[in-house]
Amino acid sequence: MKSQWKCFLQNLGIWEGSFTNFSPQGTLLNDTSSRLSLESLNNNQTVRLTLSRSGKDDVIREFSSVGGGLLFFENGSFSEGLIQLGPFSEFGGELAFVHENRRLRLVQLFDKNGHLNGLTLIREHLAGTPAAERPPLQINDLLGEWQGQAVTIYRDLRSPDIYSTTLKIQLDDAGRLIQSTSFRERTITSTATIKGYIVLFDQDPEKQVQVLLLPDGASATSPLKVQLRQPLFLEAGWLIQPNLRQRMIRSYNEKGEWVSLTLVTEEKA
Repeated sequence: MKSQWKCFLQNLGIWEGSFTNFSPQGTLLNDTSSRLSLESLNNNQTVRLTLSRSGKDDVIREFSSVGGGLLFFENGSFSEGLIQLGPFSEFGGELAFVHENRRLRLVQLFDKNGHLNGLTLIREHLAGTPAAERPPLQINDLLGEWQGQAVTIYRDLRSPDIYSTTLKIQLDDAGRLIQSTSFRERTITSTATIKGYIVLFDQDPEKQVQVLLLPDGASATSPLKVQLRQPLFLEAGWLIQPNLRQRMIRSYNEKGEWVSLTLVTEEKA
């Protein structure tokens, strides 16, 4: 595996796009154009990040190493967020995909009581390249069987795990969604109610998980409430082509500690 720094360098360039804010129910609140520069300095020893958004002061950060709540995959995809869920504190994370000349990033935020508070979808392309976007994600785009390969990397930087996955999504006669996920000789089946662009996994009222179908083939999977002493995950999805999808999962254990990050690349069978 490449060093984390070399994986970070996969993101160098000028990224043009927008920051789109959504309510927890998926209502579009506002959209702001953006320009983000990741510039290499000192023969790739330092990277300067400059983010410009209309009506806001520029954000400038310099990196000479990466770590903490940030992990990268070999293609440059990454996640950054809190490493510990704590009582009465805000919580959240960013999940970011890199594919060819495009990036798709999703930020999920929770308030001090653990409730989902809002989402930001960031769609970017390298300056000077086409800004082609996928249509908004629809349930029908997801139906079928997806065969994938998952890579799980760990916060302690032990060797990654690589394994096969199968995801089956179908509708029953009542119009409920049935999802079956198989990996590492485990199969998890769950059902959900569909209400427009919200898919709600509501079998357990105490642990409801929502999937929002978003523009550009994106999806956001979030617990409606994060709870102490319960394992949890944040997930984003990106339908890159009709038969090619990626999902990223940021996983926390029952102590609220961030432990791993998984990238699934799957194709519709």
